[in-house]
Amino acid sequence: MNKVLLTGRITKDPEIRYTPNGMANLLFTIAVDRQVRDANGNRQADFISCVAWGQQADFMSRYVKKGNMLAITGRIQVRNYQGQDNQTHYVTEVVVESVENLSPRDPNQVQQQGYQQPTNNFQQPNNPYQGYNNPTYGQPQQPAYNSQPNGSNEAPKSFNVNVDDEDMPF
Repeated sequence: MNKVLLTGRITKDPEIRYTPNGMANLLFTIAVDRQVRDANGNRQADFISCVAWGQQADFMSRYVKKGNMLAITGRIQVRNYQGQDNQTHYVTEVVVESVENLSPRDPNQVQQQGYQQPTNNFQQPNNPYQGYNNPTYGQPQQPAYNSQPNGSNEAPKSFNVNVDDEDMPF
């Protein structure tokens, strides 16, 4: 099985290219941190060459920028080509099957591109923190909005169903 999963940062802004028959491709490098630190306490990174094709390349050229954290799945591929010096060069790279941008969106960039952030039409309860240290922990909270059109917060009558113990499967 040839399967690769990488999480790291892209090293430069991707530039999309096209093959003579019109297929989009994108060559890029991802910096993946190593788990161990060197003698000075600095974290080392491996720089891994990757290639994306088609829709993956198009997505990355639009939404991925230098420094974005990416999660990539793919497969390792070894290829070779004849250089101008008539030498055979071997390239090992990850062929991207799927990519996910793990970096949060920049709200300024989103608005510049004409997108609108979704808005919530309901209010969150005014509870600054959750947990055992919260003085209201375990107490029922008031709903942030009325669930019934008449303003009452009672359950609808259709929920008041009497069930005998004999009807229960356990």
